[in-house]
Amino acid sequence: MSRRSRSPELRGMRSRNFILAFQTLGIVFGDVGTSPLYTFDVMLDKSPVRGKEDVIGALSLVLYTLILIPLVKYVLVVIRGNDNGEGGTFALYSLICRNAKVSLLPNQLRSDTRISSFRLKVPSPELERSLKVKEHLESSWMLKKLLLILVLFGTSMVIADGVVTPAMSVLSAVSGLKVGIASLEQDKVVMISVAFLVILFSVQKYGTSKVGLAVGPALFVWLCSLGGIGVYNLVKYGVTVLRAFNPVHIYYYFERNLTQAWLSLGGCLLCATGSEAMFADLCYFSVGSVQLTFVFLVLPCLLLGYLGQAAFLMENLTTSEQVFFSSIPSWAFWPVLLVANIAALIASRTMTTATFSCVKQSTALGCFPRLKIIHTSRKFMGQIYVPVINWFLLVFCLAFVATFGSITDIGNAYGTAELGIMMMTTILVTIIMLLIWQINIFIVLFFVIFFLGLELVFFTSVLGSAEAGSWVLLIFAAILFMIMYIWTYGSKLKYESEVKQKLSMDLMMELGCNLGTIRAPGIGLVYNELVKGIPAIFGHFLITLPAIHSMIIFVCIKYVPVPVVPQGERFLFRRVCPKSYHMFRCIARYGYKDVRKEPHQMFEQLLLGSLEKFIRREDQERLLESGDSDSDAEAAASRSRILIAPNGSMYSLDVPLLAAYNCTERPSPEASTSSHEARDEAMPDARQNLEQELSLINKAEESGVVYLLGHGDIRARKDSWFLKKLVINYFYAFLRRNSRRAMTTLTVPRTNLMQVGMTYMV
Repeated sequence: MSRRSRSPELRGMRSRNFILAFQTLGIVFGDVGTSPLYTFDVMLDKSPVRGKEDVIGALSLVLYTLILIPLVKYVLVVIRGNDNGEGGTFALYSLICRNAKVSLLPNQLRSDTRISSFRLKVPSPELERSLKVKEHLESSWMLKKLLLILVLFGTSMVIADGVVTPAMSVLSAVSGLKVGIASLEQDKVVMISVAFLVILFSVQKYGTSKVGLAVGPALFVWLCSLGGIGVYNLVKYGVTVLRAFNPVHIYYYFERNLTQAWLSLGGCLLCATGSEAMFADLCYFSVGSVQLTFVFLVLPCLLLGYLGQAAFLMENLTTSEQVFFSSIPSWAFWPVLLVANIAALIASRTMTTATFSCVKQSTALGCFPRLKIIHTSRKFMGQIYVPVINWFLLVFCLAFVATFGSITDIGNAYGTAELGIMMMTTILVTIIMLLIWQINIFIVLFFVIFFLGLELVFFTSVLGSAEAGSWVLLIFAAILFMIMYIWTYGSKLKYESEVKQKLSMDLMMELGCNLGTIRAPGIGLVYNELVKGIPAIFGHFLITLPAIHSMIIFVCIKYVPVPVVPQGERFLFRRVCPKSYHMFRCIARYGYKDVRKEPHQMFEQLLLGSLEKFIRREDQERLLESGDSDSDAEAAASRSRILIAPNGSMYSLDVPLLAAYNCTERPSPEASTSSHEARDEAMPDARQNLEQELSLINKAEESGVVYLLGHGDIRARKDSWFLKKLVINYFYAFLRRNSRRAMTTLTVPRTNLMQVGMTYMV
């Protein structure tokens, strides 16, 4: 290729990288970039300075908190724990689930590990310590449950952080008006903040790429202004504050007044807010771009900003409110105030975007009720908008601002949310270090002891003033945790009930290839959640419908713990019963980052195309992998033939109650897969049988595809504990009624739908 032809491509690449850099600023670093607006205000409220040495001590505490937590922990360590570019609490949990069977939902298959994005490269898979950790995690039910509880708690704190971050950022920025307009009252500041928050959440639906491109330059201007004001104050008031880089001043700070210094830790932590948002929003950008932008632009500007505020305080010891705005030179006050308010709105979007990503990940892994998710970009599938969560956050954010209206009280709640997320991240990353990274045990111990110990010290300071706003946030997080735990608990019981009551293969053999009824031309897609076996809801279809389709495909939409499943590996097929039954199992596998918004025609085309490939490959290979535990032909213990209808009536699936049937081929008494069938058929007839089966698929497709949906509900038995009845019959039932059905994304017309309900007693 000539140099001339390359130059336009290079210019295009540079242009894309330039745009990406601005989007990174606007989406990832908005939260941490606005922390100088309120950090010193909250610290000085809890620990007023008595002299210049207190300013140096407080500054030293801020500088090393900023260096240790956002830089060392997150940018250099935690960000490496991303799951193929995905960040956040559930991305870490997904990474652990891939390497150890710790998921409480028993739907894992060995074939999932053959997905190309499932495989991991580890330094030394023979490492004994890693295998022992894996063994302990997989064998202990208590450890699995404890791990899930930690993840759900961390997720609830992320959502709670999505409430308090906009409140804190916007209120602190708008409060700067009180410096420019001395007569402005706090009530009017709250009203203006409420108006800004309404505008902020209203434009959220326009997407990350559009809004990110608009706010990226604004945050760049803000960071430059922050650094410039810092340099101005250092020149004007002196560089004595540079002594704060000596950590011994932290010791002197605590020595002079231990109690007040300990209380000020809650305010000091606010300089590290947004660290988790950097990791959670990683799905939008590459690890390298985030690291470089933070180290060479964001961090220097933040350090200069804090140094400049401290230099101002050295000469203005009586100033304890609006430190940042008070340190701005008068000629630059109003432009900087405008940029600061824009930056505060950007910071609010940062955490809201992280909340959307976290909710989508938890929903895909079955830990959050299904909600409507809108993908705001055709190019980047990770850019999403969740309307229910957006307005949910807005309502509670407005309530939070109206109730407290104080930066100090909201800041205390802010620190509580951030610390809850940070501690959960530390624990999960420690497990990843032991299980996956397999690094030196002393490095692991140093990481967990140092950072978890540091965060616990901060946490004691925040809880020491829990009455100042933290209690509301803790209650809010507890409610979110209960919602997620009840949903996870109910989903687990529902799946286990479906597994226990699935139809036995012996019954299917007795019914014969006509299934005890009439086989009409067409394809029936029976949707269910089982990855093995025939769901009990299929018996209801046999009883209710006068005929059943000539080809039955049991479709299971399953999310696997990977970000993306390649389209060519989406569908996993197995035969159910002998060939003459024309019944298949299809597991449609999706990653938690995959987009499921294809129309039903495209889904049918992809599914049937994969089925045809499966049948051709089966004919060529003749034998499937022997001993595959994923096969539906594995007969478990004998299943019950009694079905309970939604109205309480009981039906039997015994042969005399079904229509007479006539099958030309005598089925084998035991379950059979395509591999068994291959041994029974004569080789000369193989080609003819293949053509007949492919012809049957084409004819069935021409006759139409019908979606057979089974809505399974669960109810607690009468002899169950009162608490279980309350949770299952009321709370879980309420969540199911108000959550989005799994089939909604396929937009199937009602003429192609048939639905049957079934209730499981648990």
